Amino acid sequence: MITGRGGAGGRGGRIRPPRRLGTQLGDKNELETCWEKLRGAIQDIHTQNSGNLSFEQLYRYSYKIVLLKSGPLLYDRVKEFEEKWFAERVMPPISALITKNLVSITLDGASGISVAERRSLGEKFLKVVRNSWENHNMCMNMVADILMYLDRGFGEEHHRPSIYVTTIGLFRDHILRANLGAVGADNNVFDILNATIIDQVNMEREGDVIDKAILRSCISMLEGLFETDKESESERLYLTSFEPYFIQTSHDFYRAECDRLLCEADAGVWLRQTQRRLAEETARCQTTISTLSEKGITSVIEEELITKHLDEFLKLESSGIRAMIDNDRMEDLKILFSLESRVDEKVPALRKALESRVLERGNEIEKNLNNTDFSIAQAPSTDEPAGDGEKPKAKPLNAAAQLTAAAIRWVDDVLALKDKFDTLWVVCFDRKAVIETALAKSFSLFINSFNRAPEYVSLFIDDNLKRGIKGKTEDEVDLVLDKAITLLKHLNEKDKFESYYQKHLARRLLHGKTQSQEIEQEMISRMKRELGNNFTQRFEGMFRDMNTSRETTEQYRNHVRGLGAVDEKQIDLSISVLAGNNWPREIMGRATMTSSDAKVTATYPPEIQRLQKSFFEFYIKNRSGRVLTWLGTAGTADIKCMFPKIPGKTSGPLARERRYEVNVSTYGMIVLLLFNSVKEEQWLSFEDIQAATNISEEDLTNTLTSLSVVKISRVLVKEPQTKSAAKPGDRFTFNREFVSKTIKIKVPSVNAANRVEDEKERKSTDEKNLDTRKYMTDSVIVRIMKQRKKLSHTQLINEVIQVLSSRFKPDMSLIKSRIEALIGLEYLEREELPDGSTTDNYKYLA
Repeated sequence: MITGRGGAGGRGGRIRPPRRLGTQLGDKNELETCWEKLRGAIQDIHTQNSGNLSFEQLYRYSYKIVLLKSGPLLYDRVKEFEEKWFAERVMPPISALITKNLVSITLDGASGISVAERRSLGEKFLKVVRNSWENHNMCMNMVADILMYLDRGFGEEHHRPSIYVTTIGLFRDHILRANLGAVGADNNVFDILNATIIDQVNMEREGDVIDKAILRSCISMLEGLFETDKESESERLYLTSFEPYFIQTSHDFYRAECDRLLCEADAGVWLRQTQRRLAEETARCQTTISTLSEKGITSVIEEELITKHLDEFLKLESSGIRAMIDNDRMEDLKILFSLESRVDEKVPALRKALESRVLERGNEIEKNLNNTDFSIAQAPSTDEPAGDGEKPKAKPLNAAAQLTAAAIRWVDDVLALKDKFDTLWVVCFDRKAVIETALAKSFSLFINSFNRAPEYVSLFIDDNLKRGIKGKTEDEVDLVLDKAITLLKHLNEKDKFESYYQKHLARRLLHGKTQSQEIEQEMISRMKRELGNNFTQRFEGMFRDMNTSRETTEQYRNHVRGLGAVDEKQIDLSISVLAGNNWPREIMGRATMTSSDAKVTATYPPEIQRLQKSFFEFYIKNRSGRVLTWLGTAGTADIKCMFPKIPGKTSGPLARERRYEVNVSTYGMIVLLLFNSVKEEQWLSFEDIQAATNISEEDLTNTLTSLSVVKISRVLVKEPQTKSAAKPGDRFTFNREFVSKTIKIKVPSVNAANRVEDEKERKSTDEKNLDTRKYMTDSVIVRIMKQRKKLSHTQLINEVIQVLSSRFKPDMSLIKSRIEALIGLEYLEREELPDGSTTDNYKYLA
């Protein structure tokens, strides 16, 4: 009994070779007898009737033939037997199944044939081929065992392929490469086999159920056969014949599918279909098709479904990248990122689309800002009713408040947009560095394209540090500070931001508006970490001044208490001593800004002058040589006001004396104290007040407007009684009929709030900023040249730009003009050649 290649089952030990028979071996009849025995055995093996065969006896027959020097004859006769067997027994059933219908379905792609018929015809053909191959393979294993000595005694000696390799190769040459004749024209069985496998695969791709085991068996056959009997790994029939056809037809299939998806115009469907196809093809290679083709077939999908038409799908109106971003389609964006990452790790199409959308949304924010009416404040978001049971109503805003509201709205919208794209980056784009860079670049572009960005960012921080952080937890405060620093990092004109922030910080500190000194200092610490010590130097100086001022005020109060009995009418003084270099010029008074007002100071009431003199004498005891300049624009005062009973009134507030504590600016205090000496019914004109106080017209206009026009603080009566601002020619008197529901009254400082600048103010700020940039550029040029001594024009320009870019984006014309100015001031000179001509090199003059 023969069980397969390698010998009989249960048989152990070596086969005993036959003893040599001398001259009898030369008998030709013996050769034919041995062959007839072997031929019959091979036929029994093919007909699956090998149960009674003796492996040992058959091995002796082949051994005898080889010893008779007839190995080549045996080798050829086995081949001839197999060729004849193929022609008579194997090929006829295969040819019977290769009908015109099968040829038209597989090779010609005929339409109108049902899926069931396609599947039935294909499976029948594949089953016959598979069975023929498996039978032949099994038989050849058994035959190779019988003829083992032929391989040893003849094949190895004459460098011929083993009998197994040769007979297996016959299946390739006589079955797979057999011509179809009239049915298939110039095609052969191999062509039908490949086409039938592909047709079955396409049916599965279209959602039909197929017999995967049959396909896997046929693929295994192709993996086990080679182009020649040399059996080179690179010449497997699967790689040389099937895979190229499989890849080509897959290109056609997915190209047609992509065209259909484009017609449907739904990017979401395209994304999920592509993702599904990739998973299906990977699984198919693992279970049905060979794993050798996994890389190739996924490349087909990447090319046909992703690379070729990616831009077209992204631009789809209602489902493309714009709709995905705007409608927060996280899953779609995840799939999109995953798919494009397969074809290009730098995801250029996605990066470009994201950059474009950020810029578009940024421009929309600015456009919406310009189209929004900020004249009416938004009603509070709380649902809690006011004290009278009604919800608070939105109040109309003045021009300054409208501009401030616009600034806060712009920053909030920008931050909301930043949060949105940051979320997409984390959730959908796997924190990809190139996408983070692209988003940062696009945000910087649109933020810096808005010329008020530095001012608005400063106002956002100012609004939060004054009232926005009230009631927030520590984590929420940290989040606000982080957002502020994020915006600051995107600004190119950080020097402008520094100017605005210095002004806003000064007002918070001097007017006691800040919610927390710790949070203020934490904000500055974060700025220092991000932008360096030089950026926050003045801010830290302002805090030092305020801390020193508190200590000085306490020391002065102790000094006054040590002088003796305390006068009940003693004025409680709180002093802020400001170092001029740390504080903005607007805070230090207009005397520092215009030469025409350089010597103008307000005239303080006598009691205030005595207090000023007392403090000055105390201050200079330990600080000889110091000069103090009193700033009426920066301080405030609490005044206790008594409003008399109105004759003839018997009921209501006017029927009794009323006392209020009014908080006003320093100039407001000077004006109100002036009315202590004014008789009842006496009026003072605008000009009289200005002559008595020596306050500038602009400051006096703001002061009188806040005292006589603003309803909640109308302690003066203006004539004419209009809502317009005070002006020269108006008359004023003490408002004896003033009534307020609160004891403490805060008089708003007109035109002094931290608000957005108007056109005139912004132009002035830009001019001052340009002057500052000139000085900064000068210092950088001199510092570089002092260190380098000699530089070419190009080198100097590049180094100056590199240093200044941390503060602002330097203009080339500015740098060139400052170089020329420094040459004129003899800080630099152009290098001269011996003939007197100049070069483009500069030298530092010590």
